[in-house]
Parts: sequence; structure tokens; C-alpha cells
Amino acid sequence: MIEAPNWSPDGRYLMVNSDGLVYRLPLAGAPRLEKIDTGFASACNNDHGISPDGKTIAISDKCEFGKSAIYTLPASGGTPKLVTRNLPSYWHGWSPDGARFAYCGIRDDVFDIYTIAADGGEETRLTAGEGRNDGPDYSFDGEWIYFNSSRTGLMQIWCVHPDGSGLQQLTFDNFGNWFAHPSPKNDRVILISYAPDVFDHPRDKDVEVRVMDPDGGNLTTLFALFGGQGTMNSPNWSPDGAAFAYVRYFPA
Repeated sequence: MIEAPNWSPDGRYLMVNSDGLVYRLPLAGAPRLEKIDTGFASACNNDHGISPDGKTIAISDKCEFGKSAIYTLPASGGTPKLVTRNLPSYWHGWSPDGARFAYCGIRDDVFDIYTIAADGGEETRLTAGEGRNDGPDYSFDGEWIYFNSSRTGLMQIWCVHPDGSGLQQLTFDNFGNWFAHPSPKNDRVILISYAPDVFDHPRDKDVEVRVMDPDGGNLTTLFALFGGQGTMNSPNWSPDGAAFAYVRYFPA
């Protein structure tokens, strides 16, 4: 099962995960998966991404500690370097300057949004446990981190400045809204939406891929598909902002 495509900054390939490993999927020539050497990390989940300069990748893997931890390694493959010591942690976004990560951390069973330097150090907590907070991704101007939160009931899209100020709710409808990804042009945000009776973000569900303005306005459905978990958990826009990648499943 292939999940969570990231579009490389040079536009030449997608990075995906499947069965705990990470692969490149070149966009030219016949479709083929090229395994990326991730060393001991063989239980990678779908929370991964590529640095803005294309030289480094971030993965989330549980092999070393039995809980998801965030690592970096060369985009060509190599030995993972631990970034997060507080666990579990699930990578979700890279700041435009490549300096920091945004991620979901679970501390004492509480889901919150954190940032940390890309080479490790102390984490910064941006939310304070109101509901479940998950799926953060940076805007391409670095001014905002978009995320989803259940603090008002159903999961909705919110945003906050990277220093924790300016918290705003952006969607208010009767859907479970997840994984908001701002466009490189800072003109649109895509997300996936579940029916209101669906808990969490499971796979094998009918979902809608939707787009909205950065302030939450003009929220529109682009298309429906069978998918969910893995469809677009991680940043997935093309570098020019003209397209995005996603995964569609097919019922058994």
C-alpha cells in the first residue's frame, strides 16, 4: 500500500511510504519505485517530507524506541539521525527556510502541536491540550502553521503563528477536516474531509478533497474519493503550486 506522496522541490519525483519503507517514485519514464536506504528505520509511517533544498528527508519511525520518533537523513539515503527525544512524535511540516519542523506530539495521552529545530534540541509547544491537535504544516511565507483540532467538537482547520500567537479557527462546517496543506503560492489550502460520524482519520473511507482560501473562505469540494489515511497526510504540492499529489484506494 502506497501512502502520503511528497513532491520533491526539483519536481522530478514523489516520495512515498509503503510497508514501513520509503521510496522515490520518478515522474519521468515508466512507473517504478526506488527504495531509499533508511538504515535501521524499517517501520516508517506516512509522516515524512523533503527539505526545501531537496538535500535531506525527514521520517517518522518506531524501530528504535517502539514509539514514533522523528529522524533526518540524506535524501540519497543513509543513517537516520534522531531529532525528537520526546515521544511519540509525528513529523508533518518543514519551515520554508529549512530550519524547523512542525509536528504532532503525544505527551501523557494529549495530542498537541510542537516545533523543533531540524537538527534537534528543545521542542516548543504551540497548543495546550484543548481537544486533539494534529497535522501541522507551514505556510510558504513562514507566517502561519495550519493544523486540525477537535477543540470545538468535530475536527476543524485552525492556524497559528510559529511563536504561538494569533490562533484562529478557519473552518466551521459539519465535516471532520484534516491535513491542511498551503500552496507554494500562498493562495490556496487543500485538505481532506470525512463524514461527521467518522472518528479519527482511518483509511478505506469515502472522503472529499477540498480547497479553500488561506483565511478559510471559499471552501469548495474538488472531488470525492475512496481513501483517507495515507491520501495526503504530508505536504504534497508541486513546487510551482500548479498541482498536488494524492493517493486513491480501490475497494477490495
